[in-house]
Amino acid sequence: MKRLKLLALVAGLLAANLAHASLKVVACEPEWGALVQELAGPRTSLYTATTALQDVHHIQARPSLIAAVRTADLLVCTGAELETGWLPVLQRQSGNAAVQVGQPGYFEAASAVRMLEVPTKADRADGDVHAAGNPHIQTDPRNIARVATALSQRLSQLDPAGSPDYARRLADFSARWQAAIQRWEAAAAPLRGLPIVVQHKAFPYLQDWLGLREVATLEPKPGIEPGSGHLATLLERQQQNPARMVLRAAYNDGRAAEWFASRAKIPVVVLPFTVGGNERAKDLFSLFDETLAQLLKAAR
Repeated sequence: MKRLKLLALVAGLLAANLAHASLKVVACEPEWGALVQELAGPRTSLYTATTALQDVHHIQARPSLIAAVRTADLLVCTGAELETGWLPVLQRQSGNAAVQVGQPGYFEAASAVRMLEVPTKADRADGDVHAAGNPHIQTDPRNIARVATALSQRLSQLDPAGSPDYARRLADFSARWQAAIQRWEAAAAPLRGLPIVVQHKAFPYLQDWLGLREVATLEPKPGIEPGSGHLATLLERQQQNPARMVLRAAYNDGRAAEWFASRAKIPVVVLPFTVGGNERAKDLFSLFDETLAQLLKAAR
């Protein structure tokens, strides 16, 4: 009897939670899934399309992703052509008119921030260059704050009954987030002006926030793996303009970074890059805690 009562209680709680979830949300990247959780909590059911250990430029439009988008009320993506190889396929094959470009059910995070590295011309011969600018906006927490404001407004637009809850959760998140930014910036003061090598052009927003100075990129062109000749040339330059560390994202193949760093006698810093990039980066706050901890450790 007790077991039946317990099962009934659990079933009731689950039913209540499902009834309370007003919006079905699909997040293209883990950072936006984590932000939706902060801003919406139980008012949404969430499906995140990718993980931190995947190169989000190159994702297969799997049937499971198409099925998730088919029933979504809101699709939250970075935009700026980051998902251009797979997102249009999901939108088209899902047949969901609500989440098409230009509809309220489609939200581009990049539209809320100032884009960096906007090219004067878009030529595929230059590698994986994005016409709207570098799409890796999530490495600057100030961008997260801007996206949070815009995303909260969109949630309220789609779910007017939840507007008071979205406003309350945004205010709470913003207060905690601004306090965290102040803490991170104070801790990161020793990093300002630090010369770095990056494996991929993935960190301009992090560099802009912390004042890191990029002196070389291992990839000869964005998205193009470096050959031995290119790496050897960079190693020669390292003698005249030495960097203190090599940065790469958790999803990158680390062989080029390890080759260069071992010969330059500098550390490779593997940053989580997004939520889930390592076991300590479990949410947005711990993502930046971990990013700063890794950078400061390598800079000692």
